[in-house]
Amino acid sequence: MEHVQTVVIGAGVIGLACAKALAESGREVIVLEAADIIGSETSSRNSEVIHAGIYYAKDSLKARFCVAGKEALYRYCETHGVPYRRCGKLIVATSAAEDIVLDGILEKARNNGVMDLEWISAAEAMRMEPALFCTHALLSPSTGIIDSHALMLAYQGDAESHGAMIACNSPVLGGRVEGQGISLKVGGAEPMVLLADEVVIAAGLHSQTVARSIEGVPVQTIPGQYYCKGSYFVTAARSPFHRLIYPIPAQAGLGVHVTIDLGGGLRFGPDTEWIDDLNDPNRYEVDPRRAESFYDAVRRYYPALPDDALIPGYSGIRPKLNPPGMAGDDFRIDGPQTHTVPGMIGLYGMESPGLTSSLAIADHVRGLLDQG
Repeated sequence: MEHVQTVVIGAGVIGLACAKALAESGREVIVLEAADIIGSETSSRNSEVIHAGIYYAKDSLKARFCVAGKEALYRYCETHGVPYRRCGKLIVATSAAEDIVLDGILEKARNNGVMDLEWISAAEAMRMEPALFCTHALLSPSTGIIDSHALMLAYQGDAESHGAMIACNSPVLGGRVEGQGISLKVGGAEPMVLLADEVVIAAGLHSQTVARSIEGVPVQTIPGQYYCKGSYFVTAARSPFHRLIYPIPAQAGLGVHVTIDLGGGLRFGPDTEWIDDLNDPNRYEVDPRRAESFYDAVRRYYPALPDDALIPGYSGIRPKLNPPGMAGDDFRIDGPQTHTVPGMIGLYGMESPGLTSSLAIADHVRGLLDQG
């Protein structure tokens, strides 16, 4: 059995951010990733948006870490050459009833410390974006877009430059809480058992599965595990919009919205589709029939969307903590005070705004481990 100070399970954007922060603190860090590349699931199957921190409940972890993480992320992009653009976003209402909802969103944003959100008229919004239809809008100037893969490569580079090792094709098959640490059974081409003083479970869609596989972690402390698929459609045309366009939020997400990539491409999504089986080989396929509901949703604020314009793009899966019909998912960052296992941090429900929050989450994890 080999001994290592700190193991991070999962090499998505949050796992890599944690590895970076922990390696920079002087720890010996190994990152175990089941896939053959970094960030192949949730971290690379999203809208690549830098969120402002608008929608989340006051004092929630999502609100705290998104607002702090946004500013840290913009600074990091500047200093590390990660491609990004602070393009801004319009949150749009398309009826009088939705106008009232905008008031609540503005209040929630201000409660979270997002003070740059601005109420603008329909005329002003449609002057800014001539392809848009709305009845009122909120302008978020601090929302942006980012190259998520370049960000993960930068985190990986920082972690490795401080001595961390990234081990792909290294699934955690199980483990046990020992008197002197946590032993982990690692599969792959060269199976081994590692004894770690500290373990950070940042396995995204699989965090609860990993936690349940470690003997000695109280199962009643592990939260629920549900999966919400979101599909995206793209078009061949360049975007008529210069900013992101978001409708009034839906229950399990932020609604079918317009995002643009750094090359000017246009994409719509995600929608919501609850799934049960992560092992389905077709889980990431986009059903072309879902385009019909996309046309209905998008034409409420982009009425000129042409027929037959939508092409199946890609999809991602959100790790949810509550089943369909239940709102209020927040991040869960569980330390020993929750599960009683010394040196273990469990990261659960790391969906949006996880990318935006990644540096703030990593700082928090390091702080928890420093406290012992």
